[in-house]
Amino acid sequence: MRHGEVENPDGVLYGRIEGFGLSERGHRMAHLAAASLAGSDIRAVVASPLQRTRESAAPWVERFGVDLAVDERLIEPTNAFEGINMRRDLPRRPDLWRHLRNPRTPSWGEPFRSVQSRMLAAIEEHWAAADGGDVVLVSHQMPIVMVARTVAGLKLPHNPSRRRCALSSITTLERRGDAFVETSYAEPAAELLRHAIDTGAV
Repeated sequence: MRHGEVENPDGVLYGRIEGFGLSERGHRMAHLAAASLAGSDIRAVVASPLQRTRESAAPWVERFGVDLAVDERLIEPTNAFEGINMRRDLPRRPDLWRHLRNPRTPSWGEPFRSVQSRMLAAIEEHWAAADGGDVVLVSHQMPIVMVARTVAGLKLPHNPSRRRCALSSITTLERRGDAFVETSYAEPAAELLRHAIDTGAV
């Protein structure tokens, strides 16, 4: 699951910066996501260490009576543009323009393949420990997109503006043989997305 809407009045790209928690609407999104799988056999809930993912995991922990685990591998990628409003500030920051030189890597942060590798390793490990039940991993847009593109057999470089990974969306994987496949994509908080602000993704 991706985290819910973040309280971000200045519209900055928050990345790994501390202190960016969920907005009131973001908390509602997280509750809708947990409620959407109320009948599932959730054995574990694991979040990235950032505040917004831990807060998004809280309704799952409460509903399914499990402890929250934290896994560093689920974290947001590093990003050279952290702390700026991309639309407002980047045109006035020529010192940062060099980071746009190769979007296929990407040159502004952690390589796609690095994110892919750590995410798949985390998924494999938590799946193996699930003992037949389901696991909820709460992460961020780009890491989730890397997994979705991998299991779909797509190339990792992509246009960030065309990502299919809405706030509080749930991308479900199932192990079939020796590989994971995507079985569904859902947006339990769809009713809240129209007015949501989503400006902090890498």
